[in-house]
Amino acid sequence: MMNTASTIGARDHARAQAANADWSVPAPPAGVDPDSVTWAEQIPADGYATRVLGRGTKLRLTDPQGRGCAHLIVLRAEAPWERLNVADTVKVPWQAYLGVGHPLLSDQGRVLATIVADTSSQHDTLCGASASGRALLTRGAAKHGLGPREVGPTISFFRGVHVGSDGSLDVLGRRGAGAYVELIVHLPLIVLLANAPHPLDPTPTTPLDIVAWGEPATLTQLPNTDPEYQRAVENTESAWAAAQNWSMA
Repeated sequence: MMNTASTIGARDHARAQAANADWSVPAPPAGVDPDSVTWAEQIPADGYATRVLGRGTKLRLTDPQGRGCAHLIVLRAEAPWERLNVADTVKVPWQAYLGVGHPLLSDQGRVLATIVADTSSQHDTLCGASASGRALLTRGAAKHGLGPREVGPTISFFRGVHVGSDGSLDVLGRRGAGAYVELIVHLPLIVLLANAPHPLDPTPTTPLDIVAWGEPATLTQLPNTDPEYQRAVENTESAWAAAQNWSMA
């Protein structure tokens, strides 16, 4: 046991802890230029991560061992009062089950992000985060000067829930090791992620991998032609254009 009573002892202890830590950094997907990567991090079980991502960033979440649970909240970076609205994310597209083309909407009718790839399909928009997940998200929010009131309902990736014919919520389980989901960011976002058990599935989690990189061309190749989605994209583009004009004034 190292003696941490002195400054030197505390320093040596901290350095020893760092040397023993597992600093796994996920590699970018095949075909992605490593120089374009803006975020690469592994979230341990019962851990959290947060980052500000720019417009045109693609975000990939991967469940490498098959037992991760990514509780996600996104907030507009320059106006965090505008944030993920799970009710509208379900209501406007007429669909509670997430998949490719599904928008993550704010309550202003704008698309904050769109799912552009998904090999899992086991996700949940109904239950929100567990108490431990909310506590982790609250820690992440604090790093951006935000309080618990900004930590609203979440989307949970990699642990699916289905509504039964009697209204019951049934746990679908997990897709398995290596599943991933990718989102394209439409507006600059504060991303909050927690890797904690689902409220209906207390199975302990395993690490999650995060990789983000710039790919703005995806914003011109969006995989959804539904009229509700197109209107939301128009609202988003108008807001972005206005923000750019204001910043140059």
